[in-house]
Amino acid sequence: MVFMDKQSNYKRLFEDFNKLSIMIIGDVMVDSYLWGKVERISPEAPIPIVALRKRENRMGGAANVAMNIKSMGAKPVLCSVIGKDDKGATFLELLKKEKIPTYGIIQSTKRITTTKFRIFGNSTQMLRVDEEVDEDLSENDREDILSNIDKILSREKIDGIIFQDYNKGVLNSSLIKEVIDRATQLNIPMAVDPKKKNFYDFTGVTLFKPNLKELKEGMKVEFDQNNRELLISAAQTLREKLNCKYILATLSEMGVMISMKDALDEKNIFIPAHVRFISDVSGAGDTVISVAALCLAQNRSPYELAYISNLAGGLVCEEVGVAPINKDKLLKEVLALL
Repeated sequence: MVFMDKQSNYKRLFEDFNKLSIMIIGDVMVDSYLWGKVERISPEAPIPIVALRKRENRMGGAANVAMNIKSMGAKPVLCSVIGKDDKGATFLELLKKEKIPTYGIIQSTKRITTTKFRIFGNSTQMLRVDEEVDEDLSENDREDILSNIDKILSREKIDGIIFQDYNKGVLNSSLIKEVIDRATQLNIPMAVDPKKKNFYDFTGVTLFKPNLKELKEGMKVEFDQNNRELLISAAQTLREKLNCKYILATLSEMGVMISMKDALDEKNIFIPAHVRFISDVSGAGDTVISVAALCLAQNRSPYELAYISNLAGGLVCEEVGVAPINKDKLLKEVLALL
């Protein structure tokens, strides 16, 4: 009976994701894949020659978070700034193709659209070339995106907000603070996938999700990942500094840890990674923050949030390249491991 109750609980949770709208604010990009075959070495230098067989464009960065939100059945509302260029047009076409709203996207003549070119030979990634600018938004662009966010929040019911930072300039301290103030007034839970530059600008969010490297760099501490005592101490100190409810630290092959404080005591829950074949870790963090935000919007327990997010991040690592989570596959695995 208890087993059936747990199954019903998780099935209902996944069904209820369909009722949610999640706003994603951050850096978007085009992930451009070049697939080919390697049969010889270049006579010009000791490097392989990739004979191109296929090109593919996908949405990356915060847009991959939007894809994960959509894949889980919820509505993504993506807010970002791209260039008024060919890759910007490609990005908007990709959004339309996936039936993801474009009204949160601002096109700027002052920026280029970030593009990451990944070159694969014989199914192995051999090289990545990045075309980007990483300066902060101009004041006009910052005002435009903030105005757009305000309009969306005033006319739509937004159940959660994700800040997805890649240090490409869309998020800066003033924009972050103003959005946090608005979301706090509206009682909207906020989740953050941080990078180093704006690490301490997210005071007052609900959930903060650094990986182990980001946690160490952000806290300026060094410790072995197996030292749970120092890991817990760093997470607790960070949680207090940011005045946030949860720190969800992703620990690669060790799984995740969620640190929190309830009315009585500090709590730290470790959830080990599920053993699986790892093909590509690209985009795993995007999936974790997406599922965590959906659970947060449903006011689920910290354990459920961390448990499901951890499984989701592991599942996408079985795919080659950046790919969103498969909702049915994730639910099947959640139920199988009860």
